[in-house]
Order: sequence, then C-alpha cells, then structure tokens
Amino acid sequence: MIDRHKITATPFLLEIFLQLDIVNDIHSYIHFRFFNRRCVIPQAKWQGAVLADSDATIIIEGNHYFPPDSVDRQYFQESNTHTTCPWKGEASYFTIKVGDQVNPDAAWYYPAPKEAAAEIKDYVAFWKGVEIAV
Repeated sequence: MIDRHKITATPFLLEIFLQLDIVNDIHSYIHFRFFNRRCVIPQAKWQGAVLADSDATIIIEGNHYFPPDSVDRQYFQESNTHTTCPWKGEASYFTIKVGDQVNPDAAWYYPAPKEAAAEIKDYVAFWKGVEIAV
C-alpha cells in the first residue's frame, strides 16, 4: 500500500480529494487525475481546418505562439507584409488559405527576432478570426 503522506507531486489536492470523498485512496486519485481529466492541447482553427496544434506554445501578450513543426504548412502562403515590434523585431506574415477561403496576413512569425524575443524565433501566432481553442 502506498503511504499518501509520502506523495510529493500534489499532496494538497490529494488531501482535499480524500476529505471530499472524491477518491478513496492514492490509486483512485491517480486514476482520477490522469485518466479522467481532459487533456487540453491548444489548437489554431479556421474554416474547420486545424492550422496548428501543440502543447508547447509560448504565450506572449495574450497570443499563443506555436512551434514551427506544429504548423500544417499546406494552409500557409508567404505574404509580403512585415511589421515591426519595438522589442520583438520585424514580423513576417502568412496568408491562410483553406479551400477557396482566404484570410490575408492572418498569421505572423519572427524569423530573426531581437534578443528579448529569441525564444519565439519562427514560432507562429494568429489573429483575424483564427480561433485558438484551449
């Protein structure tokens, strides 16, 4: 039998769950926490297509930046649009095309960010109606 007082991962939640009779022992707690909970992976969706999904997004200024390898490139076309952020640097844009629907400049990324934003190099963020489901 596992001693519940030796559990270091989430002893506070275990105690609450035991007191509320949500679980009876550590085994049912583990099952409840890891098998019955909803696993949430952020997804970028537009016009029914999943443009990107990853559990390794970086959130900056309220925007989910998706890793480059999580983006489904079949929906992306390079754009000539560029903007500049004072602390992140120059952003480049993608136009998104799903079927015959086109969303100009709906995604952006920083191919050569400033040092302060180095962690989001080539990560892709979205706007203009692209839904981020979390």
